Amino acid sequence: MEHQNVKPFPKNFFWGASTSAYQVEGAWNEDGKGPSVIDVGHHPEGVTDFKVASDHYHRYKEDVALLAEMGLKAYRFSIAWTRIYPNGTGEANPKGIEFYNSLINELKEKGIEPIVTMYHFDLPYALQQKGGWSNRETVDAFENYAKTLFTHFGDRVKYWLTINEQNMMILHGTAIGTVDLHLENPEKELYQQNHHMLLAQAKAIKLCHEMLPDAKIGPAPNICYIYPASSRPEDVLAAQNFNSIRNWLYLDAACFGRYNSVAWSYFEEKGYTPAIQEGDMEILASAKPDFIAFNYYTSMTVAHSNKDGNDRHSTGDQQIVIGDSGVYKGHTNEHLRKTEFGWEIDPVGFRITLREIYDRYHLPLLVTENGLGAFDKLEEGDVINDDYRIDFLREHIKQAQLAITDGVDLIGYCPWSAIDLVSTHQGISKRYGFIYVNRDEFDLKDLRRIRKKSFYWYQKIIQTNGENLE
Repeated sequence: MEHQNVKPFPKNFFWGASTSAYQVEGAWNEDGKGPSVIDVGHHPEGVTDFKVASDHYHRYKEDVALLAEMGLKAYRFSIAWTRIYPNGTGEANPKGIEFYNSLINELKEKGIEPIVTMYHFDLPYALQQKGGWSNRETVDAFENYAKTLFTHFGDRVKYWLTINEQNMMILHGTAIGTVDLHLENPEKELYQQNHHMLLAQAKAIKLCHEMLPDAKIGPAPNICYIYPASSRPEDVLAAQNFNSIRNWLYLDAACFGRYNSVAWSYFEEKGYTPAIQEGDMEILASAKPDFIAFNYYTSMTVAHSNKDGNDRHSTGDQQIVIGDSGVYKGHTNEHLRKTEFGWEIDPVGFRITLREIYDRYHLPLLVTENGLGAFDKLEEGDVINDDYRIDFLREHIKQAQLAITDGVDLIGYCPWSAIDLVSTHQGISKRYGFIYVNRDEFDLKDLRRIRKKSFYWYQKIIQTNGENLE
């Protein structure tokens, strides 16, 4: 639909940006913090670990001042579970609580709304040693952790995100490290973990509403619309399959309190059906999210897959589809450009995804990640000309505004990332931020903060509430 009159962004729109604790904080073992699965995980050769990252833990005041200068209305960040509970459970760590109190206070003083992700991939390693999400005790540990966060920070934090990209942890569990590769049926184990995460999320949502009646809470999966490779009916079915398995499984459970029917039939066909205990479905049904947060980088395209084919799930890059025999197989979209990392660029797909989610669930939407990873070049005079990032974000913001004009209730846009951080698989070289951090993979240099060209561009976007996108 082409609109003659495009609606403006809402006056109280959350122009923000995002990070996650393990990718930006550093100080991985300081002030009582325990190890997470990220800290003890494998890192690709030639890529840095997360021990120092962007050193935000020691430089948060400087960073928040820069975010305030850029004009951010909101900052989406995550709390490291192991800073609060070094072993996942037991005694809370006062130093961890003190750090996040200070960070939240700094944001509030600068007029920036804190949007807190409770869990962003970094499960406490002590819990992983006991089975991680395969162990139902982790559900109780998460509920206890949530209660602690609501108790200490709930007077200032009004927006909560439960679990970041739960669907990526399940679909790419071998890449993110949430499952034992030596299991006879790792996929079945992953979908059992998924069931436990859904229970933990539901309990946290219900607890939030009981403890913080004025707060809002929602899930934060990675959602992108799946196109069929052609109008061939079999390709359309394959796209429906993958939409259900990748997207709707997670949001149907969070918003409707039930399993998606196509996804459940997939479990039955593949032998992945999770064990559901008495009362579990009542727990899922009892949780009512206030909004849906989601991360979007690109759309995906799939084609029909024969049952006797050798298609399989991707275990690498989460934005590149391989497939699943008899269900779907990845297909290149010849209509789209690609980034230097092979990700397709689809701003119109962003609008399609926004419309599809809102039409399905009728809950306010909050974009919590969207951005372009690139090899930024620091030029003489501390200049970073990242026009490619500006172009990417501009195109997506235009489509977000068109989605609002379509009738979507979009409350905020928090691109990835506020500041350069360590990418989960490609280290510090793959940069996303509005603010450059002066370090290389293994040379920390001075970790100086440098404003990129996109910093000043986004500053103007916020100042004009999206009216001036040039």
